[in-house]
Amino acid sequence: MNPDGIVHVIDDDEAVRESLAFLLLTSGHTARTHASADEFLAILDGVECGCIITDIRMPGMDGIALVDRLQKRATVLPVIVITGHADVPLAVQAMKAGARDFIEKPFDDHTILDAVASALRCGDENGAERAHAHVIRQRIAALTTREQQVLRGLVDGQSNKVIARELGISPRTIEIYRANLMIKMDARSLSELVRMTLTATERPR
Repeated sequence: MNPDGIVHVIDDDEAVRESLAFLLLTSGHTARTHASADEFLAILDGVECGCIITDIRMPGMDGIALVDRLQKRATVLPVIVITGHADVPLAVQAMKAGARDFIEKPFDDHTILDAVASALRCGDENGAERAHAHVIRQRIAALTTREQQVLRGLVDGQSNKVIARELGISPRTIEIYRANLMIKMDARSLSELVRMTLTATERPR
């Protein structure tokens, strides 16, 4: 068994489960697949370390409910949520509930593998992330008022269209603000931007 722990893939789509498991196995990870959240929870007591990849939308218990259940059981397994583009607000909600990361479909192999590597290291990174929170707060403080408003909307899981309507500007202008935020906050993806902002003790006002 991989000493870093097993990567648990939870998805009701068998093709997706097997595809992800094959990718993980060929990349040196140990993978185990589960057809539902309930199926995974049935063996949770025997899981000591590793991480979870779960779809956001599944019959029965969905990804958000799974994250919530894991938090209530004080489970330390990092969770990566897979979501469709239209479900990004749900993914943000999952991160607020305790998920570590989310990845939008369609995704490439490197994105998944990088997310898994980061999740498996998260136990060692917790102290560094706490120290980094101060830097994040400084970056947020350096944003313009409008940029902070857009950031708050993104962290709340709102679409560009909704943020634009609330601020009285065009969606295209929101896209420009969003691109600027990625640069100023030194974020490589929307999920990283959301995660680093949630890491900070102060939310953008």
